[in-house]
Amino acid sequence: MTADKKIVEQFAYQRHEDQDAREPTHHRVIVVGAGPVGMALALDLASHGVEAVVLDDADRIGEGSRGICWSKRTLEIFDRLGVAGPMVEKGVVWQKGKVFLADTQVYDFDLLPEGGQNMPAFINLQQYYVEQELIRGIERRGDVEIRWRNRVCGITRRSDGAVITIDTPDGPYRLSCEWLLCCDGARSPCREMLGLGFKGEAFQDRFLIADVKMTAAFPTERWFWFDPPFHEGQSALLHKQPDDVWRIDLQLGPEADAEAEKSPDRVIPRIERMLGHKNFELEWMSIYTFQCRRLERFMHNRVIFAGDAAHQVSPFGARGANSGVQDAENLAWKLAAVLSGAAPASLLESYEIERGQAADENIRHSTRSTDFIAPRTATERHFRNAALKLAGEAGFARAFVNSGRLSTATVYDTPLSTPDCENFGGTAKLGAPIPDAPISNRDGEAVWLLRQLSHIGATVLYWDDGERSNEVRALAGSMGRTALVAGQDFTDARALLAARLDAKPGSTWVIRPDQHLAARFREFDAETVAGAIRRATTGIVHGV
Repeated sequence: MTADKKIVEQFAYQRHEDQDAREPTHHRVIVVGAGPVGMALALDLASHGVEAVVLDDADRIGEGSRGICWSKRTLEIFDRLGVAGPMVEKGVVWQKGKVFLADTQVYDFDLLPEGGQNMPAFINLQQYYVEQELIRGIERRGDVEIRWRNRVCGITRRSDGAVITIDTPDGPYRLSCEWLLCCDGARSPCREMLGLGFKGEAFQDRFLIADVKMTAAFPTERWFWFDPPFHEGQSALLHKQPDDVWRIDLQLGPEADAEAEKSPDRVIPRIERMLGHKNFELEWMSIYTFQCRRLERFMHNRVIFAGDAAHQVSPFGARGANSGVQDAENLAWKLAAVLSGAAPASLLESYEIERGQAADENIRHSTRSTDFIAPRTATERHFRNAALKLAGEAGFARAFVNSGRLSTATVYDTPLSTPDCENFGGTAKLGAPIPDAPISNRDGEAVWLLRQLSHIGATVLYWDDGERSNEVRALAGSMGRTALVAGQDFTDARALLAARLDAKPGSTWVIRPDQHLAARFREFDAETVAGAIRRATTGIVHGV
């Protein structure tokens, strides 16, 4: 049995002509970090016509599965970027989970009770496969450059951007940029170089995280145990991954010796007790503690942080990488609008507001999960155990059980949204991604709503009343936006979209480039809708 690091793909260092320049070569945008967040950000920027240079200090992907749970919203983003298909095909699709107390099932749950969705609730897929597909997407485009073994070792901020020093196998060189986007992970050297600290809480409990390769008949569900017989007094988690690999998390407690617990002599017997057999190979493991912390601000003039470099949470709930990819989407279209001159630089303030809300929400959920999983006082443990016992008998008590609230998209309370003036039902929420639904296009082909939306500018969705569709199209066209008219551009034969939007003839919706709902009206009024479009895409509120 082995826990050697797995290298999935390795990339050669290549010297660039920028390294021979006497003065720093200028690039409009530089992204630091070629993980899922940095690559998604660069790929998204490219889709808006912005070429970015990506710098990474490594030369490979792999070295452990790390993040494995990818949420529906993140998959929808990957789908827009053209890379989701192979991920979903390779990944383990799941939406159900079970919670156990000792060896008794307390309850189960379903994360996607509403059908008619293109993307599943979650897939489990090793992070190196996600990175591999992002790299393939970048290679297909050909307008994103990744420089491997280029380590940023110095940052000088300026009012118009930054100058960075980069170390390579051939020695250092410098680049300048208008915007420096730091996606360099939890230990972010960029953050350290700027002397930026986190605020929040660091937890003391230690956990063993291990990937084991085995053939097993367990269902593709998330199983979480409190006080299981194979690991008394602690918690355990089991997830299936592709390639017959299973993720196991075992709580060890705050007193565990991290170095000693890494020994195969300790790891393997723990897993044997859990599985009840020895027919597995230890593929990768780590001992970790975790933090629920964030930068006070993500934007520091022309230097912007995203992903784990900006905020960190516990792994319970799959909120880390998913939140980071959603950071990237939020930032990409706004920065592209600023660089093109379509929006003022002040639009980027909404990145700080919206993704700050997301970080606070994730930290809040993650902290509550951690407190429930690893209570720090006798009183907290007594409440936890009472809630678990009651949950098996009374449905209301299940709301108190917290084995990790699974990641969902944040509903933004944002200045980019036009406040509702009418009552809308359905599942669509102002400030949230608009719900997907199956529809048919003009040719009668089955398509998905989200794939019909424009990611370059806002989309005006109009439920045709037979009177004003030409006005809707004229307004959208005059503002360089896209109009999508129900009954003309598509049909909703199953009526799922109408139900989700609470659609009625004449209803109008303004959808942002990142698919978040920015405004909705019961009747179309050209001036009002134009104002909502400007507000959603520039941050400018008419008359303010």
